[in-house]
Amino acid sequence: MPIHDWTRAIAGIYHDFHNAWITELRNALNGGVLPKGYYALGEQRSGDIAPDVLTLQEERFGEPWNSSPGADQPGMIAVAERPPKVQVTAEAEAEAAFYLAKRRSLAIHHASDDRLIALIEILSPGNKHSRRTLDDLLDKLIAVLREGLHLLVVDLFPPGRRDPDGIHGLIWEYLADESWQPPPDLTLTLAAYCSKTPIVAYVEPTSVGRVLPDMPLFLTTECYVNIPLEDTYMAAWRGVPDRWQRVIEGTA
Repeated sequence: MPIHDWTRAIAGIYHDFHNAWITELRNALNGGVLPKGYYALGEQRSGDIAPDVLTLQEERFGEPWNSSPGADQPGMIAVAERPPKVQVTAEAEAEAAFYLAKRRSLAIHHASDDRLIALIEILSPGNKHSRRTLDDLLDKLIAVLREGLHLLVVDLFPPGRRDPDGIHGLIWEYLADESWQPPPDLTLTLAAYCSKTPIVAYVEPTSVGRVLPDMPLFLTTECYVNIPLEDTYMAAWRGVPDRWQRVIEGTA
């Protein structure tokens, strides 16, 4: 199903869809996408960060935290063997990564004491409503990467005057001190960040009318899983009231 033009919907309709999509993503992740030892929670708060989906690793008593499953674990994909299929792969300069690590960071923990691994953030119009809300979002996403957590950002809303090059443009300017300009006809953003040194971004510019591709979510610096954005999007879309489906599709 092609990406819809969500600028046609009122805030409450997108908010309802957004919540449903988070639930579908959580169900897919816990239903087989994540390998054994990992699980996902929707709309949880971890420290000062409140993402849409948390990916955590089970606490395994007596084992070191660095004993994460490798590429031989079902579902895990090694970057060296199968790099993520995206249009753009960019690596931040090592110097930028050094200064990122030196900045004051947030202490992030989960109430269960299980280890936080990665986060998924699906943007909404409220994130871009004002300079303050956009700055709050950017601070949150950068804090995630400061903590060595992996990140997947999904932005199905076009750039505005506060983010003329999209959300990845803001993130990348901070991380790498480099500009990013999306193709003029592909202004929506899917971006996965592997929190290694230096940080690597896997970016898939897209647009209304295109099918959502699978995107990588890193669980280690060398391995990732593919997130079924299209299937979960379709499952959430089925719950949108017919009256609003017609408005959003432009057939009302």
